[in-house]
Amino acid sequence: MNTFLATDRLVLRAFTEADTDHVLALDNEPDVMRFINGGRPTSREVIQAQTLPRLLHDHPCFQTRGYWAAEEKDTGVFLGWFEFRPLDDHDAAVAELGYRLNRAAWGSGYATEGARALIREGFTALGVERVTANTMAVNARSRRVMEKAGLSFLRCFTGDWPEAIEGSEHGEVEYELTRTTWERHP
Repeated sequence: MNTFLATDRLVLRAFTEADTDHVLALDNEPDVMRFINGGRPTSREVIQAQTLPRLLHDHPCFQTRGYWAAEEKDTGVFLGWFEFRPLDDHDAAVAELGYRLNRAAWGSGYATEGARALIREGFTALGVERVTANTMAVNARSRRVMEKAGLSFLRCFTGDWPEAIEGSEHGEVEYELTRTTWERHP
């Protein structure tokens, strides 16, 4: 197993092609995908042709991946994934934070625990100066994770949705955390 980070309860490791079934199951949980695509199912073909290449991509400025499979440390159970990738493959200054955990893992603090570990790694080892995260304005759970991980509300905005989903009429929100702010309150 190619472990990137470990916390008290999580192991974040590099994705492999063998994770196809895990990602397929995750992306076919309607509650998980509610704020991504309205809860519509995702085909195996889309996972293999579009999703896995993104999850397997190495970012030159980080010299590592930007998406990490999340497993429960004690059991090895697949919980979902975390994103911590540079917005520009050749500049580590700004990283985007994201997470997608299966429904059974919700409410256990895993998202906050993984987000905090990635933020710490970004600021201490990867050369990140600013972390950003986005979600739909109505996604209160994800917004709460961002806040608990130390990010602050920056702005509301309206993105171009290929297909409107319930809640998209309220727009999106962006949160951020700078290295300077994090160093004051790690």
